[in-house]
Amino acid sequence: MAPKRAKMLAQDHIDPWLAHLAKERRMSAHTLAAYERDIRRFFEFLGVHLATSVTLADLSALTLADFRAFLAWRRREAVSPRTLARLVSSVRAFFRYLERQELVENAAIHSLRSPKLPHAVPKPLAVDAAKRLTDAPPSNTQPAWASARDLAVLTLLYGAGLRISEALGLDGKDWPADGPLRILGKGNKERLVPVIPPVRLAVERYVRLRPTPLTKDAPLFVGVRGGRLGARAVQKLMTHLRSALDLPPSATPHALRHSFATHLLGNGGDLRGIQELLGHASLSTTQRYTEVDTASLLEVYDKSHPRAEG
Repeated sequence: MAPKRAKMLAQDHIDPWLAHLAKERRMSAHTLAAYERDIRRFFEFLGVHLATSVTLADLSALTLADFRAFLAWRRREAVSPRTLARLVSSVRAFFRYLERQELVENAAIHSLRSPKLPHAVPKPLAVDAAKRLTDAPPSNTQPAWASARDLAVLTLLYGAGLRISEALGLDGKDWPADGPLRILGKGNKERLVPVIPPVRLAVERYVRLRPTPLTKDAPLFVGVRGGRLGARAVQKLMTHLRSALDLPPSATPHALRHSFATHLLGNGGDLRGIQELLGHASLSTTQRYTEVDTASLLEVYDKSHPRAEG
C-alpha cells in the first residue's frame, strides 16, 4: 500500500462501502442500517483502543486479539450472541470490501470466529389455532372495513407465507386480478406466490369495503387515517387476539409465515417448492421446518400410539 493511502482515515470508506452493499449486494435498508451501526461502533471502539484517529494502515495492523477485544467490549454491554455474530459479519464484510479495493490487507479478521448461536426452531401455530385466527369474529369497536382489513392481512400472512413487511408494502398495482402474487423480498429477490381462494376472497372483500378506492399507486392496506398500515398495528392486533382466542405467546404475525411453511410440509409439500414460496436464498433455512414437523409427529405419537406409555 502506498504510504499516502495508508495514512487515509479508514472511516472515510464507510459510505462507499454501504453504497456498494446496497447496489451490488442488494441489501435491504434494514440490514444496511444494522451494518452501519455495527461498523460505527467498531470505529468507536478503535478510537479508544488505539487512542488515535484510525487509518487504513491501522486496520491492516490489527491482530486477532484486537478483534476479540472489540467483541469483549460489546459483550460487556450485554448484547445477544446473535448481535455479536452480526457484528463479526459486518466487520468482515467491511474488510473484504477494503481488500478488494486493495486498501487493506489483514489475515487476522478471517481467523475471527463468530459466537455459537442457539439452534432456533421456528414456532408455528397449530392448525386449529391458525384457523381460529383467520376465522376470528369482527371487532365491535371499529368500522366493518377495518375488521375486513385485519382479517385480510392475517389471511394473507398465513395463506401466502408473506413476511409482514412484504404484505404491508403491497400497493394496488401489486394485487393480481387473477394468477399469482408477485413479491419482491429480501435482497430484491422476486418470487411468485399463488393466491388461494380464501386469501383472494378476504382481500377482495376488504377492497370493496375500504373507505377510499384502491388505485394502482395507493397502499393496499391502509390505517384509519388513510396512510399505509404499519407493522405495529398488526402486532397490536395479534396481542389482542392472543388474549381473546387463548393463543400461546408465540402467536405473532411472523408465526403465521412459519405456520404456512410447516403446515404445507406436514401435508406433503415439497421442500424445494416451499423454499421458492418463502423466498429463502438457501435450502438450509427452509430445512428448519423439517425439525418442527418431526417434533409434531413425535408429539402425536406420544399422545396417540397405544404403546407410547410403556
